[in-house]
Formats: sequence, C-alpha cells, structure tokens
Amino acid sequence: MSNLENELLGTLPVAAYLTDAHGRITYCNDAAAKLLGYRPAPGTADSCDLWRMRFADGNSIADHEQPVATALGSHPSPAGCRVACERPDRSWGEFLVHSTPTRDPAGKVTGTINLLVDVSAHLQDHEEVHRLAAIVESSDDAIVSKDLSGFVKTWNAGAERLFGYRAEEIVGKHIGLLIPSDRQHEEELILSRVRRGERVEHFDTIRVRKDGAKLPISLTVSPIRNAAGAVIGASKIARDITERKESERRIQMLMREVDHRVKNQFAVILAMVRETGKSADDIAVFELQLRNRLIGLARSQDLLVRGGWKGAELGDLIDGQVRPFTEDSRIQVSGEPVTLSTKAVQNLGMAFHELATNSTKHGALSCKDGIVSIRWTAGERFRLTWQELGGPIVDTVSKGGFGRIVLERITPAALDGTAHLGFPPEGVIWTLDAPIEQIRGE
Repeated sequence: MSNLENELLGTLPVAAYLTDAHGRITYCNDAAAKLLGYRPAPGTADSCDLWRMRFADGNSIADHEQPVATALGSHPSPAGCRVACERPDRSWGEFLVHSTPTRDPAGKVTGTINLLVDVSAHLQDHEEVHRLAAIVESSDDAIVSKDLSGFVKTWNAGAERLFGYRAEEIVGKHIGLLIPSDRQHEEELILSRVRRGERVEHFDTIRVRKDGAKLPISLTVSPIRNAAGAVIGASKIARDITERKESERRIQMLMREVDHRVKNQFAVILAMVRETGKSADDIAVFELQLRNRLIGLARSQDLLVRGGWKGAELGDLIDGQVRPFTEDSRIQVSGEPVTLSTKAVQNLGMAFHELATNSTKHGALSCKDGIVSIRWTAGERFRLTWQELGGPIVDTVSKGGFGRIVLERITPAALDGTAHLGFPPEGVIWTLDAPIEQIRGE
C-alpha cells in the first residue's frame, strides 16, 4: 500500500481495512484495530474469521455472503449494506458495510477495500425520536411546542381534544390564541423564564377552547435546547383540571357546611346540657340523661355520614332511634318512603329519641302490652303522628324538661312547621305538620 493510501485510510474516523485476493487482511487503520481489539499482522488473518457478523434483521451471514467474499467475486457489497457486528467487549452494534474490489492494471481483482461505519448511536437516536413521537401523540395530555416568540410548532392529538383546534388550524399561529384577554401577560412571563433556561412547574391557569369555553388547566413548561445547548423554544404540557377544581369547590362548600353544622350541633349540645341540668335531681342522673341524648345525636350523625351527608331514609332513622329501646313487634310503622334532608334527620332524630326515652320510662314501652304507632304522609305537606297505645293511663304530665322543648319548639321551628304534644289517658300522642320541602333531602 502506498504512503498516500496509508495516510488517507489512517486518518478516516471509521474502520477501514484492506485484504488481498484471498481475503486476508493486509492493512487496518486505527479505528479498525480498535473495533477488532488488536491489530493483526499483515496477511495472517482471514477477514471473514475476524468479526462475528449477522444481518441487521438477525439472520446469520453465510461465508459466501460476507461483504469481502462478495467483493472478491467482483461484486461490490450493496451500498450501505447494514450488518450487526460484535465488538471486543461482546456488545453488538449496527454498521454500514462498504466492500469494493481493487484491481491491477489488467483488471484482475487483487483484493478489497472495506469500510465499517458504526451507525448504532444514529439508529438509537432515530428510534428514540420515533418512540418519543409515539408517546407524545398517544398522550391524553395536550403537548405543544412553540418557538421563543410564542408561535406554535407542534400540536398533538391530546391538544386537539383539549382545545378543539386541529393541528393544521393552529400550527404557525401564536399561542396567545388560547389565552384569555385578562391573562395575556402570562405568556411573556413564561417565555422570559424559558429563555433563561428555567422550567415552569404545574402552573394552574385558564385557557380558551376553540368554542370559546373557559378551561382550567395545569401547565408544565420546559425549555427546548439544540445540540449546542442553546434554548430554541418551549415544550408545554397542559392537563385539564376541571374535575380537580370542581372537587376543590365541593370540598370548600362541604367544609363551610360542616362548620355550620358543627356550630349548630354545639348549640344543641349546650341546650341539652342546660335543660338536662334543670330537670336532673343529682349529678348521676344528669350524666346518664346527657350521655343518652348524646348517643341519640350520634346515631343521627352516623346515618348522615353513611349517606355522604346527603340525607337519610325516614325508616332508617326510626330504626336507629326507636328500635334500640324495644323489640320490632312493638313498633308499628306505616308511610311512603321519604328521604330526609340533613336538617330533618338531625331534628326528627332528637324528637324520636325523646319520645322513645319517655315511652320506655313512663309510657307504652314501659309495659309488655304497649305499642307505638308511627305513621306519616308526604304530599304537599309532611304530616307525622307518634301515638302510644296499651300503656299505663296518663294521669300526671311534666310541664318542663328538655324533651318537651325539643318536641314543641326546637323540632317544629327548625322545619318551619307546627307540632302538638298531647296526653290523652290511652297514651301520649305527638303530631308534626311541616312543608314537604323542609323534609325531603337530595
């Protein structure tokens, strides 16, 4: 080989080697020696035995299909023939092989000149680009890229679904098309941070759909850099947070409602303490009565919690407040199904507890033959009757106490209704008349 050929091949950044007419290597440059892992002495190694090769699709290469063998047969290997080749570290890479026969002045084949170009990194980058493109296109989130002036460069299917614009309608237009007039300043703030190479994390804002609807979104914006590391644009990921915002609104509303209810409950408990203390003869009686009333209040709360604070069925309320005092056969219930509002649950619950407690001590449920009838209708107005039968003859009536306050004042007032507590000889009777809209829940 001439000094000129040596200089030319030696300076190439790709593996280059020469063979004689028998396929034995006569020269290899530094890149080829590095790929082999050593530098063979000229004429001592058959090129077909030096590298383990297979086609890029994984199929094996027969000896006669080897690029050098093809070239020695006077047929250059196809331009850019792609093969997989094992490196010295046992890893495999993909190479483009160029094998061309060399000839003497008479045209006789004297050997080959061969180039092996490692394209593994390029192919990996190419595959990575396609992989990332597939991820972007299949994402449910809107993924948009723009230049540093805010003009849209790419627009995925998620962006089309979220904002309503097709790619051909918005690529090349300014991203400000999506921004409400009162938020136009946000774009320049975002771009100024991107130009400094900063990332904008989870920025909640409002954007405008093609149909004009306002859309709450969460934005993440990252700078796009070129190969030299310079920022050339921005990538934006937008996620619809309508459900999250609605959930936050419901939580805030619920917290306000809970706050209101807790304050009401405190007021009820304070009234319980005050009125129970007036009627109790000693601390033990006071403690027992207050404890029982708080338990009754807790039963109503349990019903509301199980129903997600949307109310409860009247039948379930009666089961929770009255049936713990006696067996089912002594409670007669009749009426159409009614879903009570939270206010009705709390106030009717207190009324039923007071009625059941009094009946157990002094009324129909204090003897084995007594029964309690609870019946109601729910038309334009709600009418409920509690009637005790078969119990002791009523001859003395307490004029005070927390129970009477609940039945005659607290419950009917809370439900914008009227109530009457009667004491005929055959048993206590309590009636409630209230607007149906104050009774029914959601």
